Amino acid sequence: MAVETIKSIAIDEARLLGELKTLSRITDCEQDPAKPEDVAVTRVVFSENDMKARAWLKQTALAAGLRVREDAVGNTFIRLEGTESELPVVGTGSHTDAIPFAGMYDGTVGVLGGLEALRAIKASGLKHQRGIELLMFTSEEPTRFGIGCIGSRLLAGTIDPEKADALLDKDEVSMAERRQACGFKGTLASVKLPEHYYSAFVELHIEQGPLLEREGVALGIVTDIAAPAGYKFLIEGFGGHAGALLMPDRKDALCAAAEIILSIEKNALATGSINTVATVGTCDVHPGAVNSVPSRVLLQVDIRDTDPARRESVMQRVRSEVDEIGTRRGVKVTETKVNADEPAQSSAHIVGLVESICQAEKISYKKMVSRAYHDSLFMARIAPITMIFIPCRNGVSHRPDEYSAPEAITQGARVLAATLAQLASE
Repeated sequence: MAVETIKSIAIDEARLLGELKTLSRITDCEQDPAKPEDVAVTRVVFSENDMKARAWLKQTALAAGLRVREDAVGNTFIRLEGTESELPVVGTGSHTDAIPFAGMYDGTVGVLGGLEALRAIKASGLKHQRGIELLMFTSEEPTRFGIGCIGSRLLAGTIDPEKADALLDKDEVSMAERRQACGFKGTLASVKLPEHYYSAFVELHIEQGPLLEREGVALGIVTDIAAPAGYKFLIEGFGGHAGALLMPDRKDALCAAAEIILSIEKNALATGSINTVATVGTCDVHPGAVNSVPSRVLLQVDIRDTDPARRESVMQRVRSEVDEIGTRRGVKVTETKVNADEPAQSSAHIVGLVESICQAEKISYKKMVSRAYHDSLFMARIAPITMIFIPCRNGVSHRPDEYSAPEAITQGARVLAATLAQLASE
């Protein structure tokens, strides 16, 4: 059946690429005339351009004869009906919000590739019992509220609705105020999906890493999604005049912070696993003057792994060394856990189905781990999932020069369509 299914699928490459380009122009960024090949996209959730992008997507879906609905946080559902409407539906989707000065493919390939997949299935005349639904998730990026995947967390019931509504942006405006000003009314408790709403969920995405391109492989089939844990370390020392405060008397918070940063790197490497990664992404120094000894430093740490026990073992070793650093340097170190999400495993059945489609079409593929996290991490709490990765040039993402080749995008959308059609017929 999988072989017959994909042979019936025809992706309109020109339409798909044209829509990606159209969406990329809905951005806060002006085009750099010196780099016309690079498209800088800033589209923060609930901003004016986010709302314009949503309106364009809904209009495009309705023009294709698909049903559209939204929930209280703005998750957008676009459905191709099946012959048995009472059955759980098959889902796909991603996000269209973008961090500042990002590229035009992250998330959008999954949304517009998913839309093209639905249109291709509809045009093919293939019969499927289950409905097939494209989902555009709200606020996958943490840009506005400091936490990612808010829409999918709410759908899966992994975040408290009241706490989500109370999240504040840098302007001290709450999620509740932002969403309601955009017309998304109702309680966030209503966003959680009923049990068994989805029978399967498959997300198409650029890899955001170099492996597929480096190895000359056409598609990645995701077996596991690593999950992040976030921490803050506040280091408080004793500052003063850079000239007058003698070296033996110093309790330099930044020097202590430097040792902590190196401890985090060392202990992540010490696991010996390529799936353990740790990053200190911000370092806020007070008072931040060249002639003043730093008295206070705030570090933000991101540590990810497919194995939560291994991830925690890294932090335990770091904590032991932090205690020693604090004592030796005479500084106070306070740790705060921001979040600790659980990794996800893909469905062996769905992975096998994507494999069979690739084999039938002689498409090279690689089973792989997603080290970036996506909305599928949270959809895995409520449905069997996998992800389909396509290569991106030099593994670059979250930059204006992010790029995926037209043939890779088209092939990914075609394999996605065949997968969805097959799952909807089961």
